[in-house]
Amino acid sequence: MARSGAAPSTPDPTRADQAPGGPPAGGGFGGRLMRRKPVDRLVAEGGHGDGGELKRSLGMWQLTMISIGATLGTGIFVVLGEAVPEAGPAVVISFVIAGLTALFSALSYAELAGSIPVSGSSYSYTYATMGEFIAWLCGWCLILEYGVSVAAVAVGWGQYLNELLQGTIGHTIPDALANPPGEGGVVNVCALAVVLLAMAFLLRGARESARVNTVMVVVKIASLVLFCAVAFTGIRAGNFRPLMPLGMAGVSAAGATLFFSYIGFDAASTAGEEAKNPKRDMPRAIILSLLIVTVLYCLVALVAVGAMPWQQFGDADAALALILRQVTGQSVWAVLLAAGAVIAIASVVLTVLYGQTRILFSMSRDGLVPKIFSKVDPKSGTPRANTVIVSLFCGVLATLVPLGELANATSIGTLFAFALVNVAVIILRRTRPDLPRTFRVAFSPVTPAIGFLLCGWMMTSLGAETWKWFGIWMAGGLVLYFTYGMRRSQLAREEV
Repeated sequence: MARSGAAPSTPDPTRADQAPGGPPAGGGFGGRLMRRKPVDRLVAEGGHGDGGELKRSLGMWQLTMISIGATLGTGIFVVLGEAVPEAGPAVVISFVIAGLTALFSALSYAELAGSIPVSGSSYSYTYATMGEFIAWLCGWCLILEYGVSVAAVAVGWGQYLNELLQGTIGHTIPDALANPPGEGGVVNVCALAVVLLAMAFLLRGARESARVNTVMVVVKIASLVLFCAVAFTGIRAGNFRPLMPLGMAGVSAAGATLFFSYIGFDAASTAGEEAKNPKRDMPRAIILSLLIVTVLYCLVALVAVGAMPWQQFGDADAALALILRQVTGQSVWAVLLAAGAVIAIASVVLTVLYGQTRILFSMSRDGLVPKIFSKVDPKSGTPRANTVIVSLFCGVLATLVPLGELANATSIGTLFAFALVNVAVIILRRTRPDLPRTFRVAFSPVTPAIGFLLCGWMMTSLGAETWKWFGIWMAGGLVLYFTYGMRRSQLAREEV
């Protein structure tokens, strides 16, 4: 009780026990797991790292290009050849299903990005709504989503690089140096090269990286439009019959596989502390990028299965380039597409790697991972040590480790994080109805609830082996949290 005549204390938004929306610390073991970092504090700490601040230099179109760059590429250039044998010509429906699933979650991301404009993406959103333990699980899934997918995408880069080299100089990189172990290779030098190239751009700064990414995004969109224009002449109506040779189960399974293609639309939400006007621009960038990507995916898939019988996709590494060769009888079109694919996949590596570093930046600032990940270089305004460590880790992973089912587990990790974001919208509407929102999900809580159920449905469509690897990954995350993060988190130190 305050002394008579004393001025009432002013709440400090940087204190977890005083900021609006944050419960008092304590409560035993369960209380420590549920301790939340209030929204006001997350926003107040935005941009601040160890020794410097991130630079706000990104506009709405640059944020949109980051999301498109992180998304557009893998689904068409790499994963399409795996999904068509599962769904047949109905792979277009699989893309629509995966896109609708992503859209419901994208709406939730847009609302939270406009309300909590920070770099942690869904990790930060769950920290503010569901507590530290759930936030750690979400962050650990994001590390799987971004880190492993960087390696997986980099592995696919070598296929199109060889396609380009074969069409231009008549020589290719030996399989031992262009493929991962377990797929005919020994050391995947191509994968390491593209990761190191992305690292070099990121170290120059967010604005410089965004400019390079914008150029690459324009090139890969032009490449896909060129493919549609040329391959359209080879469409045969008979290639669409039967539409669902493997039934709706095949369409659903392909949709779950293709959800990997939509990983990255949330990349704009990892740039919240480097955007000029994050509350206005991030929601727009997230929705716009997803719509552009979905339209392109469906259009290219429709033309592809119309131009080549679906049974032939299973044996095609670079399916789109093969289609152009078959349709035109000339290699020049395939070479142009391969060049676009090389740039497209490099863009995915660049932007997804960017997102991974910013998520670790937020987790480090909260004390859940070592402080070196939140150390900012004053000159470039980027987390340099973070970028180097993450890039080398992803490069080695892509070069030496057979990813196998671990790469497929990224889809589960992404769906789990998306499901939590939908729940976070519902919780934040109840706990902070006064919070300014530049974008609001329509028909809440019904829309976020549908997004949550769709994510759960797609998770059940994935195989038992994929679930096994996801369980192993999550078990490792639990060990790290209880041995390191739980005791060293910033909120834990403040409790002491």
